[in-house]
Amino acid sequence: MHLDGTHTFNAPKELIWEMLLNPEVLAKITPGVKTLEPTEEGKFNIVSSVKLGPVNGSFSGEMEVADQVKPESFTLRMKQTSKIGNVNAEGSISLKTVEGNQTEVAFTGDAKLSGTLARTGQRVLSGVARTMTNQFFSSLEKEITAAMPAEEIKKDTQGLWARFIAWLKRLFGSGE
Repeated sequence: MHLDGTHTFNAPKELIWEMLLNPEVLAKITPGVKTLEPTEEGKFNIVSSVKLGPVNGSFSGEMEVADQVKPESFTLRMKQTSKIGNVNAEGSISLKTVEGNQTEVAFTGDAKLSGTLARTGQRVLSGVARTMTNQFFSSLEKEITAAMPAEEIKKDTQGLWARFIAWLKRLFGSGE
């Protein structure tokens, strides 16, 4: 199964980098994750649960954050096992400043599934993966907003309005 996409945040990439590599934040925002415990630098034990219609199970395994280029990119590797199947996944995450205080997070990855989990069907799994990705980014957005100082949020909002007004002026003329 292949998964890729982008999401743009109204926050500096250094803050997003910190959040993406913070085990407490990751455990809180990642759908299905029950525990995420550091074992050594860049490695974690992970326990999660998944429900796909009539198929559900608890997974346990390891996750590794590798190839870190702070605050630009990293590789995420995960191996999990359960009674309903196994998951081996690897993905790349990159952060890029796109405008002012905005950061684009791009991801791409592949997961190999086995057992009942794999037999559930690609179409069902792809839909669930998209839903979980959207939940992840929505939860990360909330964490980022909560972590940003009020002045930064206000400044970013003012910048957004200024860009919107400038766009309207370009679209409809300056009116002067």
